Amino acid sequence: MTTGIFFVLNFWKGKRKEKDSPTPPASDEQRQYLEEDCIKERITEADLFKLVCLPPSLDYNEWLATHTISFFDHVNLMYGVVSEYCTPETCPAMTAPGNVQYFWHDDKGKKYKYPASQYIDYVMSFIQKTITDETVFPTKFGEVFPSSFETIVKKIHKCLFHVLAHIFHAHYKEAIQLGIHGHINSLFTHFMVFNMNFELLEEKDTDIMQDLVQALIKSLQDHSNKLKQEIKEQNNKNSQDDNTENKENKENRSS
Repeated sequence: MTTGIFFVLNFWKGKRKEKDSPTPPASDEQRQYLEEDCIKERITEADLFKLVCLPPSLDYNEWLATHTISFFDHVNLMYGVVSEYCTPETCPAMTAPGNVQYFWHDDKGKKYKYPASQYIDYVMSFIQKTITDETVFPTKFGEVFPSSFETIVKKIHKCLFHVLAHIFHAHYKEAIQLGIHGHINSLFTHFMVFNMNFELLEEKDTDIMQDLVQALIKSLQDHSNKLKQEIKEQNNKNSQDDNTENKENKENRSS
């Protein structure tokens, strides 16, 4: 299986059916990541909608596997940068926007409330164990993916979404101070565009970040349209310059 990294990220609506705590009014929760100066920060101008499309003749599961490993690596990296600020004292629960709390479920379905740092450690350990399991993520030629592969990928992406949601909710201020908020914005945009394209995440699990998804994608599209307009204007100017030069050359030859 190819493990090269592709990195640089119908909008989803719906109501979250089950929340562990009520959602406060928007004014009660500061969401710095939605401020205009923050939204426009990114490290890539790539057309992510084209970037995530499955190339012709490439296996679907292979495409999912490659991106899942890449997203895990980058989410793990981004969290690692802010992890010193994520302690049992600062983050006693695994929280996300809208006053949502995530609980860890064991193999028997019993749920536990852990500090965010411990929850994320469990998440990363689970994903690391899964993506290095040759029976789930095969790397040798001729080996096949299990029939449950897409279901496993969906679970991994749901866990990664939880980590990203916590970073935006609890550690975006630190991300700005460290100058990595553009990286996190790009990673989240790429991650969500990929999941939207292949419908890997359910609406009820992502609606808490819908405002950010919409804002980031709109910003990306606006910037793309601006670049296209600038290129068009430059091409028109070049064409006019060429016409003027040709006219002058013709007049010189005539004289």
